[in-house]
Amino acid sequence: MTSADTLRAFKRDGRIVVVGASLAGLRAAEALRAEGFTGSLTMIGDELGEPYDRPPLSKQVLTGWVPAGNTTLPRRRGIDAEWLLGVPASGLDLAANHVRLADGREVPFDRLLIATGVRARPWFVESEAALDKVFVVRTREHAESLRRALAAGPSRVLIVGAGFTGSEIASACRARELPVTVAELAAAPLAGALGAVIGEAAADLQRTHGVDLRCGVKVTRLDGDAQGRFRRAHFDDGSTIDAEVAVVALGSIRNTEWLRESGLAAGVWGIACDTGCHALDIDGRANDDVFAAGDVARCPHPLYEYRLISLEHWANAVEQAEVAAHNMVSPQADHWPHVSTPLFWSIQFGVNIKSVGVPTFADEVVVTQGSLDDHRFVAAYGYRGRVTAAVSFDNAKWLRHYRRLIETAAPFPPHCPTPDQPTDVQPAPVGLPGPSLLAQGATAVVTGRPRVSAASRPCTGLGRRRVG
Repeated sequence: MTSADTLRAFKRDGRIVVVGASLAGLRAAEALRAEGFTGSLTMIGDELGEPYDRPPLSKQVLTGWVPAGNTTLPRRRGIDAEWLLGVPASGLDLAANHVRLADGREVPFDRLLIATGVRARPWFVESEAALDKVFVVRTREHAESLRRALAAGPSRVLIVGAGFTGSEIASACRARELPVTVAELAAAPLAGALGAVIGEAAADLQRTHGVDLRCGVKVTRLDGDAQGRFRRAHFDDGSTIDAEVAVVALGSIRNTEWLRESGLAAGVWGIACDTGCHALDIDGRANDDVFAAGDVARCPHPLYEYRLISLEHWANAVEQAEVAAHNMVSPQADHWPHVSTPLFWSIQFGVNIKSVGVPTFADEVVVTQGSLDDHRFVAAYGYRGRVTAAVSFDNAKWLRHYRRLIETAAPFPPHCPTPDQPTDVQPAPVGLPGPSLLAQGATAVVTGRPRVSAASRPCTGLGRRRVG
């Protein structure tokens, strides 16, 4: 039997298991069927119910514009899958090719896609995290519970962490005209994702909209009353604040614990992969039958010195899912690389924030259009004299231009002959925080170079397909 015959037989009768029934898992399943895979398809997820969209949870759901139950992801096509929901994966046996579930079942596979994503980082003291009206926001149930608490009109809301999620929740609170205090250990909100320079603009935006923003402080303790309800927070400067709701927004934890004994290169930063989304083993060899996509994947990118990058981006999850699905059912010579330029967006306090590239892969930043004071600008990021990213506040129409600059390694600072160019364009240090804070606030984290053995073959076809 030729390799083509083997592939046809696999597409007809093979067994594919997808662990992670959210955005990346669903889009991969749809892509597999679109690619002509007619074999057995099993979807494993730790949550009950159909896959749903997460970005609205910290925005429209909290303001009451969209009910939490209306965030179900639309289906592009039928996938004819077996759904095993409500039970998480607990282990992976690559010798026997099966996934172990927490209830003791074993699910066999011929090829596997890992799309387990991330979960919210909880408050570090379990008894304090368990207080009534202390929340995290990651699931639909989380968002609905917090929405009800906000609708009740608390005297004050405390948000611990001013990354994108914390800042979006603060925006939702102010839209409800609720008093809100945001505590951030870094020098400014969004500093872990965009650096201190742009973080200062975000800080001004929050304060302009009535947020009690406290930066450079750490919340050390959450107190409850006799009924176990949250009532007060203590800070490391000795001060306290009374509030009736606390939201812990300290970033995310990648769901890789179940892979601890698998032999894959998986850890706190995610699963190391090649550009074709093949998972790497602990010796740096690509596994032909195991793939990863979405927030849990760490992939090298040619624009960023092939360093491994973890991306918590909606578009990235979709694009990686499509690449992984294609490569799972295609001959090696036709494999696609995942090399699209990262994109991200957020809406806070009526301002549309968008980025292209990886702002955390930079040593300098410069405002090239508009004004920080007006909260309407574009800032370009550079690393060793070339453009690596750009961020816009209410000025997204220019990002396609900056994307071209990034993809062509244009010199930094870039030349932007536009009417709203500042008169004194002076680059400044980005001002990214240390690794611990970066892990909590960034949606794109550069985590080092892959350790690839001589036996590991790279993904072929670079340049054959451009995703996104």
